[in-house]
Amino acid sequence: MAADVTWTGRDDGPGPEHRRFYRMVTAPGALRGSSLAPQGPVARPDAALLGFASDEGVHRNQGRVGAAEGPAALRAALASLAVHDELTIVDHGDVTVVDGDLEGGQRRLGEAVATAREGAPLTVVLGGGHETAWGSYLGLGQRPRLGVLNLDAHFDLREADHPTSGTPFLQIARDRQARGLDVHYAVLGVSTASNTGALFATAEEVGARWLLDDDCQDPSEPLAFVRRFLAEVDEVYLSIDLDVLPAATAPGVSAPAALGVPPFVIQAVCDEVADSGMLVHLDVTELSPRFDSDQRTARLAARLVHRLITRTVSRKGA
Repeated sequence: MAADVTWTGRDDGPGPEHRRFYRMVTAPGALRGSSLAPQGPVARPDAALLGFASDEGVHRNQGRVGAAEGPAALRAALASLAVHDELTIVDHGDVTVVDGDLEGGQRRLGEAVATAREGAPLTVVLGGGHETAWGSYLGLGQRPRLGVLNLDAHFDLREADHPTSGTPFLQIARDRQARGLDVHYAVLGVSTASNTGALFATAEEVGARWLLDDDCQDPSEPLAFVRRFLAEVDEVYLSIDLDVLPAATAPGVSAPAALGVPPFVIQAVCDEVADSGMLVHLDVTELSPRFDSDQRTARLAARLVHRLITRTVSRKGA
């Protein structure tokens, strides 16, 4: 069972002209006439949110911990962002990893995502280390033509005795192979300095596609890469590891990037995915607020989440 959360934010007055994100959010089964949201009964939500408060995977992967604090920081950064169209968001609360039980936490996250998906076309998980991805995948179920697009400086295809923040996409690939399902895995923003030859070999072995950060400094090649990927799948699970961004704009992550992919390139990629109509699940991971400066990373992450939700919703309503 996920723990409930409370949303607060700036209040400029009643009416749609003063809409902010936190006013669009309610709890499962609640009435939108509550203090958390505008008047009227809840219809089918446009999106469902969950938090995954975990950095056990980062700890196991020998990274700097702090990502367990990410969901709260992301909600705080999202809360007062303006919303210009009607929007209904249900927040299912946080799944928290306790006593180092990452596997149990991932299983519970998967169950929570599956439940949230029963009432919403788009689910969004606020992480958490990138171990979030395995829980996300468990919640999505067996989708034959699912494409997994990872915006990340790392492949996260490590071989390890136990799950970590570095293993989730190998776990996904192995699971799909075992079930006779195609593996559609693509990574945008890979750093050659941060991935060993063994990881590149594993990427080849599972049939992954990737685009190096060197080739992502303007939008043209990343957008072409994403369009080719989208042409081969029916649905998309988009995973954003915030360490794909330059350390100057995203310092509050588990592993800051020396180069990274510029924010406007990442935003253009997100727009392409949202506009495709294929996005069914999003997670945003590796935010470590204790290392953030002026909430730069949280604010940038919130902008991406806000943009993906509102753009996906507006496209489906068009």
